Amino acid sequence: MTALERHYRMLLIAYPRTYRAAHGDEIIDVLLASAGPTRSVPAVREALGLIIGGIRSRIAHLATGSAWADGVHLAVTAVSAANLAALLPYAGVLPWWTLLSALAMLAVLRGRPRAAFALTALTGVKAVAVAGGWALFDLTLVPVAPTFLTGDFLFERGGPFTVALGYAVVLLGLLALVWRGGPPRARSWWWWPVVPALAWAGPAWMPTGTPYALSLSRVAVEVAVFALAVMAAYLARDLRWALASGIYLLVASGELGSHAEFLTRQHVAYWGVLVLLTLGAVIVPYRPRRHCLD
Repeated sequence: MTALERHYRMLLIAYPRTYRAAHGDEIIDVLLASAGPTRSVPAVREALGLIIGGIRSRIAHLATGSAWADGVHLAVTAVSAANLAALLPYAGVLPWWTLLSALAMLAVLRGRPRAAFALTALTGVKAVAVAGGWALFDLTLVPVAPTFLTGDFLFERGGPFTVALGYAVVLLGLLALVWRGGPPRARSWWWWPVVPALAWAGPAWMPTGTPYALSLSRVAVEVAVFALAVMAAYLARDLRWALASGIYLLVASGELGSHAEFLTRQHVAYWGVLVLLTLGAVIVPYRPRRHCLD
């Protein structure tokens, strides 16, 4: 294998595995035949074309099956990641409950809604009890101090209603998936790095002493994921990403609404960006189609 062929095969990783198995060798043969005899690396235009084509192919592969079921499952995945992120900094104090939350997210990612429902319900009841200061299952001394990633106490900036909303959305979504029948699609392992990014309390970007401060890390991750949803909806002309964005926006809006008296212009701007991106995911699938003239 020449150096040029190795580079081409690395770029083909952008395509789904099934597509590479069916068409990978043919694409490589065409690219090698059109390349100059002395070339050892792909041209920039070729590399970008392969990467963009791979992204389009992956999105087209994802836009299959029931749009509403896949959108609900995608939203459940995102909210489960946020629920786990809320517990992650306190893993040293609540190791078993954090582990249960991680197992619940794992069951969601692998498309096991029944197991995910049981694990989420158990973790959610405990989380709401801690947020309300009630003793349940085991003795938990409140406030729960963090061990890493943040300096806030557990649920210091959110009451039982806010915590219950996130878990209730996940449970209702899982019930809908169980009622539909058939396992949902397994999700990417790339959802795991989202969790510590959501849990991290920095970098600080709001004034010191803000009662309900959002971390820049969380805002950046959420805006990036919503922007990817808009791109996917644009390329696939599909509403599943709009549905997922709308459900997550509901949870985020409930959290902001529970702190209405502490909201600042930064909070409103953050919420407004999420609303605009959600509307974008709703609108772009209906863009006019282009037709070639005969």
